Amino acid sequence: MKPEEVKHHVKIYINVFVALLFLTVVTVGISYIDIGVGPGIALGLLVASVKGSLVACYFMHLIDEKKTILWTLFATVISFMILIFVPLSTMFSNAGY
Repeated sequence: MKPEEVKHHVKIYINVFVALLFLTVVTVGISYIDIGVGPGIALGLLVASVKGSLVACYFMHLIDEKKTILWTLFATVISFMILIFVPLSTMFSNAGY
């Protein structure tokens, strides 16, 4: 690997690190805003999702991987959603909602 390529990668990692630090400050700031429990959790999860995506894309190198890896990740997310919402729908249907 050439030195200029290494410098480019280091610059990307530093930018991602700064973004993660900023988003961590945003997350802490959200906890001090009085917007209610539901919107606060939704906003916190949105920020956490962005942070998780940055970590997965750059530190786990998924941004450079083949389409097969990304489709596997997509299938995992879909499976996770099914495993979360099927029990919830059963719970709500049994409770009479």
